[in-house]
Amino acid sequence: MERCLHRFLLVSCLILCCSAGMCGQNSANPPLQASAHLSQISPEQPWRPAPALPGTVRPERPKTQEYKLSQDRYEKAVAYSRAGYTFYFVSYFLGAVVLLLILRFGVAAKFRDVAENLTHRRWVQGVVFVLLLLSTVDVLDLPLRIYGHTLSLHYQMSVQRWGSWLGDWAKEESLRMALTLVLALLLFALMRRSPRRWWFYFWLAAVPILAGVVFSAPLFIDPLFHKFEPLSASQPELVQSLEKIVARTGLQIPPERIFLMRASEKTNAINAYVTGFGASKRIVIWDTTIQKTTRDETLFIIGHELGHYVLGHFWKGVVAYALGLLLVSYLFYRGLHWSLDRWAAEWKIYGPEDWASFAIFLLLLQVFAFFASPLANGFSRWEEHAADVYGLEVIHGIVPDSGEVAAHAFQVLGEQDLADPNPPGFITFWLGSHPPLGDRLVFAHSYDPWSQGESPKYVK
Repeated sequence: MERCLHRFLLVSCLILCCSAGMCGQNSANPPLQASAHLSQISPEQPWRPAPALPGTVRPERPKTQEYKLSQDRYEKAVAYSRAGYTFYFVSYFLGAVVLLLILRFGVAAKFRDVAENLTHRRWVQGVVFVLLLLSTVDVLDLPLRIYGHTLSLHYQMSVQRWGSWLGDWAKEESLRMALTLVLALLLFALMRRSPRRWWFYFWLAAVPILAGVVFSAPLFIDPLFHKFEPLSASQPELVQSLEKIVARTGLQIPPERIFLMRASEKTNAINAYVTGFGASKRIVIWDTTIQKTTRDETLFIIGHELGHYVLGHFWKGVVAYALGLLLVSYLFYRGLHWSLDRWAAEWKIYGPEDWASFAIFLLLLQVFAFFASPLANGFSRWEEHAADVYGLEVIHGIVPDSGEVAAHAFQVLGEQDLADPNPPGFITFWLGSHPPLGDRLVFAHSYDPWSQGESPKYVK
C-alpha cells in the first residue's frame, strides 16, 4: 500500500535546491515497484476461479499464503524491476554529470553574464539566470524522462498518451520553476544579508513553505494532473463502508472529502491514499483500485492509509524532513565554500553570492539526495509496517477473514504493479520505501492476536 512519502521528499528537494501504504507516481517517471522478497519464490499460476455453471457452487478460493506470479507475469516483473533499478542509478549519475559539465565548461558563468548584461537589477538578474539554468537542465533531462515513460508503456504500466504525458511534464516543470524562482531569490537575498548564517535563516523560511505546499497540493496541484469526483456519486455503498472504518479511527473525514481519482486514463496500477491536513485532508481512491480489487480489499488499503494519520506518521514525516532540511542547509553552506575554495577560478564563479553558484547548489543536492535515500527509505519501511498492522486491526470485525483479505490485496498489488519477486538485498536497503511485498503478504496472513488471546497493538 503505497503512501505519499515521496511527496515530502519532492517538496524537500524543491526547497533545498530551489529546483530540480499506496501513492500516485508521476507519470513522467518509471515507477519503482514495492519490492517483494521471500527466500524461495517460484513462478506459479495464481488461482483464478473457473466460470461457474448455472446452479453450481463456486469453489472456495485457496488461502493466499505466499506471493505467486504466473510465468509470464513473473518474467515481466523481473525485467521491469531490473530496468527500474538501472534507471534510478543512471538518472542520479547523469544528473550529476550534467550539472558538473555545466560548471566545468562555464555554462553557468555565461548564463550569469547574460543576466547581468540585460539589467542591473539584481532580482531581475536572478529571474533570468534561474530560468536559463533550469530550462537547460530540463531539456537535457528530457530524453531520460522520455525513456522512463517508454519503459512504463512497454510493460503496460502506463496507458497515458504522449500528448497527455508531455502536458503533465510541462505543468510539472512550470510549477517547479515558479517555486524554485521564489526560493532562489529568497536564498540569495539572505546570503547577502547574512553571509555566515543564511543557511539557518533560509531553513526558517523554508519550513512554513514546506507546510504550505503540503496543505495546498490536494486543493490546487493534484487537480492539475488528475480528475477527481466525489466517490459517493458512483460508489455510495463503498462510502458507507468507509465511514465505518473512518469512525473507528477517530479521524474527522466527512463523506464529501472521500474522492475517486480517474487514474485509469493514465495508468494500469492500483492505488489509494490519504493526503493533506486540516481542511485539505481527504481520502482518494483510484478507479483502478475499485476495478481490480474487492470491496473488502479496498477497505484494507484505506485502513492502512488511515493508519499513517492515526499513528502520527504524517507529522513525524514533516518533522523528520524539516530536521533533515536543517542539516542539509548547513551542509550546503559548508559544501558551497569547499567547492569554491577549489574550483571557483576554473568555473569562473566570483563567490557565494554569484548567481552562477546556484548550479553548485543543484549539484550538491544531487549528491546529498542520493546518499540520503537509504536513511529516508529505512524510516519509511518502519512506518509502513506499522500502518500494515493498523490496517489489519482497524478492519477486524468489519471485514470477514481480514487477514486473508489483506494478504490477497498484496497479491493483487504485486500482480498489477509488477512487483519484483526476488529483489537483491542491496536494492531493498537502498530503494525500498516499503517492506518487501512478499514479507508483507505473509505477515498479513499470519497476524492474528485475537485468536491467541493477545491484545491488538493499536486498535483496542
